[in-house]
Amino acid sequence: MKLTFRKAILDDIPKMQRLFVDTIQERCKKDYSSQQIEVWASSIKKKDRWEGLVREQYVVLAEIENKLVGFGSLENGNYVDFMYVHKDHMRKGIAHQIFEELTKEAQRLGNAKLASDVSKTARPFFEQKGFKVIHENKNIIQGVEIINYRMEQ
Repeated sequence: MKLTFRKAILDDIPKMQRLFVDTIQERCKKDYSSQQIEVWASSIKKKDRWEGLVREQYVVLAEIENKLVGFGSLENGNYVDFMYVHKDHMRKGIAHQIFEELTKEAQRLGNAKLASDVSKTARPFFEQKGFKVIHENKNIIQGVEIINYRMEQ
């Protein structure tokens, strides 16, 4: 099965949101409570945020046989905003390849270093890519605290 990449369009948002929610609910339950996951996943209700993501960021979709298996986004040419792989396609190198696509775009734009705010679940992946924790973020969303980390290369 061959992995292909393409830029996202607005019609891709429902598929992206499904993957986003499924991945969070399945992969992050060791690191976050069910309440935290519910609040995090509820961000799919923010229509403007998702449309802005596709319109204003570099969003790359990873597909196998035209099925979405992951996506990542680059904001302002140097900030990894979204990075998700389908729960059934973990540990196949897809995240690495998405990251490489984002890195190529950042380099094309003249940015050598990247930054991101990453979940507890994603932290080991980013550390493997040479990122270091700058500080811990305590985000309060709908009255629920969700910890993530500001990381930079």
